[in-house]
Amino acid sequence: MKEATGELNSTIIVVVSIGVLATFFFSYLWPSIKHNFEKESQCNKASCDCSSKVREQNEGYCLCTLNNGGESFRCVYKG
Repeated sequence: MKEATGELNSTIIVVVSIGVLATFFFSYLWPSIKHNFEKESQCNKASCDCSSKVREQNEGYCLCTLNNGGESFRCVYKG
C-alpha cells in the first residue's frame, strides 16, 4: 500500500508540474511568440521603402505599407 501511495504522489507532482509549465507557456511565452510571428509575416507581405534616407530617419528600420494602402509601419531592414 505504501508503494502505491508513493507512486500516486509522484504522479500528482508530475501532473501539477506540467500544469504549471503549460500555464506559464500559454500565458507568457506564447503571446510574445505569436505577436512576433504575425509582425514578421506582415513585414514579408508589405511593400517597403528601405532607402538609406528612410532608414536614417527611422533608426535603421524600413517604412512599409500593405498592398491595400493602409497605415504604414516599420520593419527591420534585411539588406
